[in-house]
Amino acid sequence: DVQLVESGGGSVQAGESLTLTCAASEHTYSIYCMAWFRQSAGNEREGVAFIDRSGATEYAESVKGRFTISQDNAKNTVFLQMNSLKPEDTAKYYCAAAPLGRPACALWLRGIPADNDHWGQGTQVTVS
Repeated sequence: DVQLVESGGGSVQAGESLTLTCAASEHTYSIYCMAWFRQSAGNEREGVAFIDRSGATEYAESVKGRFTISQDNAKNTVFLQMNSLKPEDTAKYYCAAAPLGRPACALWLRGIPADNDHWGQGTQVTVS
C-alpha cells in the first residue's frame, strides 16, 4: 500500500513562498497520477495540481502561474512550489496518488472520485 507523508507547511505573509514536499513509500511516478488537494475551513476539498506519469501537469485556475508541481522520481518525492501566496491559499494541503491516466487524473482534480487512491495526512498552510 502506498504511504504518503507531506511536509513543508507553515505560516507566511502574503506574497511569500513555500514549498511542500510529499514523500511516497514506493515508486509512484510510473504508475500513479500524483496530485495536491487542499481544504480550508468550511469548504469542500479542491484540486490544486497534478503531475501524471509522462510528467504532464495541470493546475487549478486559482493557482495557475503561482504554483508549480514537480517530482523527483529517484526519490519518490513530489513537490509543490507555491509563490505569491495569498490569504485565500490558507488551507490544509494533501498529497494524493491514484492509478490514473491523464484524462481521468484531470477529472479527479476536478472532484470526480478515483478508485484505489491514497492520501497523506495533510500539512497546514496559513497565509496572513
